[in-house]
Amino acid sequence: MGAPTPMHDLSKLRIDRDSPPPGVRRAVVRNAIFAVVVFGMAAVTLLVIRQRSAVPVQTVVAMASADPAAKGGSAAATSVTANGYIVARTRASVSSKVPGRLAYLGVSEGSFVNEGDILARLENGDYEAQVAEATANLASSHAQQAEAEADRDQQQNDAKRLRDIRTQNKQLVSQQEVDAAETRVSTAEARVRAAAARVTAGEASLRFARVNLANTEIRAPFTGTVLRKEAEVGEVVAPSVGGGLTRGAVVTMADLKSLEVEVDVNEAYISRLRGGQAARITLDAYPDTSFIGRVRQVVPTADRQRATVQVKVTIVDRDPRILPEMGARVDFLEPEARLAGAPAVTSTPRIRVPAAVVHEENGQSIVWLVRDSRLEQRVIEAGPASGGFREVRKGLAGGEMLLAGGVASPSAGMRVSVTNSNR
Repeated sequence: MGAPTPMHDLSKLRIDRDSPPPGVRRAVVRNAIFAVVVFGMAAVTLLVIRQRSAVPVQTVVAMASADPAAKGGSAAATSVTANGYIVARTRASVSSKVPGRLAYLGVSEGSFVNEGDILARLENGDYEAQVAEATANLASSHAQQAEAEADRDQQQNDAKRLRDIRTQNKQLVSQQEVDAAETRVSTAEARVRAAAARVTAGEASLRFARVNLANTEIRAPFTGTVLRKEAEVGEVVAPSVGGGLTRGAVVTMADLKSLEVEVDVNEAYISRLRGGQAARITLDAYPDTSFIGRVRQVVPTADRQRATVQVKVTIVDRDPRILPEMGARVDFLEPEARLAGAPAVTSTPRIRVPAAVVHEENGQSIVWLVRDSRLEQRVIEAGPASGGFREVRKGLAGGEMLLAGGVASPSAGMRVSVTNSNR
């Protein structure tokens, strides 16, 4: 018999399903390390980008208006700013004195007219007829007066002749005849007086008819410029608006030499203004040009609803570009020098900022400062708004750069880049 065949260990052929192959383990470890590195680099890159990115914003600079006394009175600083409109002191809506249909209109917008010039005319045929009738009635009254006077004179002569005859011979003329003649004289004189009264009444009627006729001519009440036509030829006009198709005014005119600015000043600042105070006027239509003004009047009453006082400012610089109803901003200037020996009220600068940069949060007034390209919140004490500006009483020293726009929800430390800065 041959030698026995050796037995092989089959246990070594068992598959271990709990332990992955070494190659797979190495791949998993390698992918995990790669993912960690990629996510780490992305996080670092995002952080760097966020740190380096800046939001573009608009800013303004807090303006400090120092007390002139503190600077030796070398310049006049702005004390108060207010907004208003150009108005004419002499202005009128010209209407007819009698109702009628407009037959003639001799002016248009911009027409310059002198006092008494005819602007328009109504249809006046009936008024001309009234004048003609009054003239005829007056002529008739004059004729009746002449007839009455002639009759009176005749009666006086007859009475005088009878008295003379009776004086010479009482047998020829009785006293009764003399008395009757004198009665006729008195009656004739009464008819003369009645005729004179009718003449006076006729003259008055003629004047009235002529006045009514003249009232159909609409004349300029003063020298000025026509601003608007309120009616056209063919429309019915009347002294006051009567509804329907009736117009109340024919033209609106103004004396452009009397233009001034009316502004509403917050009553908190009205104590800083006085008559004759200098002002700087800037029109919305010409923001790069300013005009010299003077305070003409501080109206002695306040608007309870708006807590403002109206101030009227005369325009010293006359310019044809200045037109009624234009919007204007008035900067009331502090005096360049105080009265000799008068103590200065204060040497603390007045900080004025646009009202839009001041925000109210939790009952406090705040502004956002831009420092080193980052936002910083600052609590301030601000006065009421006037002319789009607010006075900062505490919290700013002047010259700070304030956030004016570009960020809807600012936060402390936010990185920003200034795109523009306006004073």
